Amino acid sequence: MVRKIDYPLNKIRRFLEPGPVVLVSARDRGSDNIMTMGWHMMLGFSPALFACYIWDGDHSFEMLRNSRECVINLPTVDMIEQVVGIGNSSGADIDKFETFGLSPVPATLVAAPMIAECFANFECRLHDDSLIDRYGLFVWEVVKAHVAGGSQTPETMHYLGEGAFMVSGRTISRRSAFKPQNL
Repeated sequence: MVRKIDYPLNKIRRFLEPGPVVLVSARDRGSDNIMTMGWHMMLGFSPALFACYIWDGDHSFEMLRNSRECVINLPTVDMIEQVVGIGNSSGADIDKFETFGLSPVPATLVAAPMIAECFANFECRLHDDSLIDRYGLFVWEVVKAHVAGGSQTPETMHYLGEGAFMVSGRTISRRSAFKPQNL
């Protein structure tokens, strides 16, 4: 048996963070912004639903609520300095594309720009806004996906809190034991 200790509740995200850090790009009223985000989860396969928590104090919050669309961009570990810099600055003060040397690329179905340097870009439209006011929870439908060719297991970052990140590790295959669900 593994011996366990009491742990501070405000630090449990280190163990439960569900996915890689992403960069959310938005456009509202001719202005673009990027925010770093780690609180998100997939909600469904078809349609592909993606939910995320966004604090109402973030500059992007009103942009996303107003425009009702965004691009979820998946950076790789080689972009750690940009990811941290974007997370530590406000789009109200700077142009994050210019400041962090990122290239905005027009998306296909939404007005928000994609980030060219990211491994993948997922164009999203707001699917459900009923939890935004109460919890800051946006539910998006991914309407178009763009993924780099080659490896399907990029080295992504997972935020552990307090400035610490974990890099995605080795991949273990159990395909022979996999039983697909009726998707």
